[in-house]
Amino acid sequence: MTTVLNDPAYVSFIGSASLISYFVVVSSSAVVYDWALTFGHEFELVWRQPWSFMSVLYICVRYIGILYSAIILIGLPVVITDVSPCHVEHNDCNSCLILYFIRTWTPVVVNAMLGVIIMIRIYAMYQRSQKMLVFLVVVLLASTIASAVMTGMANIGVSVGEFILDGYPMCLATNDTYQMDLGYENLISTAIWEIVAFVLAVWIVIKHFRELRQSSTGSTIGDCFTVLTKSHTFYFVVFAAVACFSLGSLSRNIMYSSSVGSALYSAVLQVAQVLQMFVLGPRLILSIREFHAVLVARSDEGTRMTSIHFQTGGDTLTGGDRV
Repeated sequence: MTTVLNDPAYVSFIGSASLISYFVVVSSSAVVYDWALTFGHEFELVWRQPWSFMSVLYICVRYIGILYSAIILIGLPVVITDVSPCHVEHNDCNSCLILYFIRTWTPVVVNAMLGVIIMIRIYAMYQRSQKMLVFLVVVLLASTIASAVMTGMANIGVSVGEFILDGYPMCLATNDTYQMDLGYENLISTAIWEIVAFVLAVWIVIKHFRELRQSSTGSTIGDCFTVLTKSHTFYFVVFAAVACFSLGSLSRNIMYSSSVGSALYSAVLQVAQVLQMFVLGPRLILSIREFHAVLVARSDEGTRMTSIHFQTGGDTLTGGDRV
């Protein structure tokens, strides 16, 4: 049963929800726009090429992002000027519950996929070091399992229903303070993984450029590594920035506040998370494949170059298969 509430105490909450909804529209539009902008490259570099593990990850992340963007738009508050009986007698609890769990679990699943992509990239940047691979797998597994467990615990017994607050229909979840804290604290494990990945990437970049500066002759491997680094730099910077924003959202002044400043912080964080997951993630794969296509074209013209490839099974730095 839809609950109608016209208490003036909800005015600040409605204002915050409305502010966040504008940012949700912006982030969703950006995801769809980026897909339309890069579809030509996607068709040539993914759909027309032999399938691999990275191809599956790309398709999953890209199209889960589009579906997720469409679904969260459904849950945005829309003004109802006349609350008639038809608005309050139907039961939207099931649809609200489905919407709630999609919004809750999609970031967990997608962040795990992005973690695999980043793990493979760092493994390649460290020249297929087995010790580094074991370390990355352990950290990523620990981060993913911790995030999934805390998310699951935070949603045990959660109650979700549709409410109409001063003419705005909203799907709201009710749970205790402990569950709310767990729901936010699951960001910690993801943030730790993101910060570790950022530090490892920065360290190998610094080490590589020191070696290049000491070397009197350049190498095609170095040129390829430079391209790989450029394609990753912006993503890793955003990775670290989102991690810091996520940790900042754990402040009780933000978690339990309905002020405009708190709403603005939450809105910016949500936009950053969506763009990181569904825009920069797919572009990370496309940039490497585009570079590979350029190398193949130059090779066909007789230019001798060494390229960075990723095997289908291990997706590592080799001279073998494609990403």
